[in-house]
Amino acid sequence: MKKISMIRISALSLLFAGLIVSGSLYAQDSKTHKLIGDCQTAKAEFIKSDPLMANLFGNSHAYVIFPNVGKGGIGVGGAAGNGIVFQNGRPIGTAKMKQVTVGFQFGGQAYREVIFFENASAFDRFKSDNFELAAQASAVAVTKGASVNVKYRGGVMVFTQKKGGLMYEASVGGQKFNFTPF
Repeated sequence: MKKISMIRISALSLLFAGLIVSGSLYAQDSKTHKLIGDCQTAKAEFIKSDPLMANLFGNSHAYVIFPNVGKGGIGVGGAAGNGIVFQNGRPIGTAKMKQVTVGFQFGGQAYREVIFFENASAFDRFKSDNFELAAQASAVAVTKGASVNVKYRGGVMVFTQKKGGLMYEASVGGQKFNFTPF
């Protein structure tokens, strides 16, 4: 009798553990699917603002889209966002972006960011988690025709698009990225 009770308790414990694990995997998977959807929306907004960007999305070696980057600061500032990395138009992993800035700044804003990689070498640097954009790397604000005269620098091209908020800023800083393949 005692043996049967232990078997039932063990079986119920395994079932419960399985439900918890599958539930957390589903939650993570649904978060990733939502992020992919947000990236597709951001891509459409970038192309809507500058139709010539469709060529960049189609011809770059790879790209990463951060659909929702939050930024804020008073003197010292920061920004962070999660994104999806695409190669040949297909999602291949997730990315995290962190930014720290110092200088005159006040306020907060939300924006989108896309980083295009010209070649395998630049993309490999990004995937190795040693990739940083220094203060000298400038992002181009997306407007109609903005992508016409932009050139890759160090195999990378960066575009941003404001979503909302107000920020006064004259600061320097850099962005650090982490890549996790699917």
